[in-house]
Amino acid sequence: MSRSDRASDASSPGPTDAAAPGPTDRDGPALPVDGTTPATPAGRGATPGAELASRDDELSSTVAALTADELNRSRRRRLLGRLVGQVRTGRPGNLFKPKAAVRWLTDTVTEIAPHIPVRDRETLLRHFDGLDGDALAERLVRNAVRATAGVGAAGGGVAAVEWVVTPTLLSAPVLLAAETVAVVAIELKLIGELHEAYGVRLPGGGSQRAVTLIRSWAGQRGVNPLLPGVGVGAVLGTAARKELRDRLLRRFGRNLTTLGPFLTGAAVAGFLNGRATRGLGDRVREDLRQGPKALGG
Repeated sequence: MSRSDRASDASSPGPTDAAAPGPTDRDGPALPVDGTTPATPAGRGATPGAELASRDDELSSTVAALTADELNRSRRRRLLGRLVGQVRTGRPGNLFKPKAAVRWLTDTVTEIAPHIPVRDRETLLRHFDGLDGDALAERLVRNAVRATAGVGAAGGGVAAVEWVVTPTLLSAPVLLAAETVAVVAIELKLIGELHEAYGVRLPGGGSQRAVTLIRSWAGQRGVNPLLPGVGVGAVLGTAARKELRDRLLRRFGRNLTTLGPFLTGAAVAGFLNGRATRGLGDRVREDLRQGPKALGG
């Protein structure tokens, strides 16, 4: 059994709920057991602009941590709880209105995309004991499926409590928004790493690579880096932003299953998240296997 198998298997739901230390545990401050956001220096005497920037950075950091392969059930639930708290206090607007919710999701996905940790080809080969090509791609898809299914299950578990304590149903849109952002981040990371697995390195870095990943996720296709519009000058134009909004609206609607009564929401949300991620991964893999012709080049 490879190191990656052991790490991946450790993230699967098991009979115990003990949180095992992992890379993400060392990357940031310790999380409270109840998943609330710990106090930060920015919250004491900071200007409104600095405070808002600090909240955005904290949200991006939490989302990035949720994309890790090695998370166990307890750690994932705690991170999602922290994300829910950050969304609730981060000026999300009126998430009860679909248009406002999707506008917030679009802005948030665009902001967090540059912070998603996409591993390059050399790092992937090292992390997965030399697996390459289709074998590496399959492992990446499998891990992403487990991660998004785990987010759905964690969100469903929180929603089960919401049904018991009726007044807290008012926070349901916040939970759906947090879950949607987490799932999209995992899938953006998957797309970037699938391109690396097949030797199709995306051009640019930071915000430029993020634009390319967002366009790929919205279109559910692989990216040909040689085509105009995916280089250094690429921007998320009006048409691409509309496509992103439409895709996010569909994903947001699918995540409504999280609110199913008791633990049925957790089971259904986990299944649907995993199935959607598998479909995305398979489509992108097929494009990348067929080369430039399938990628539009």
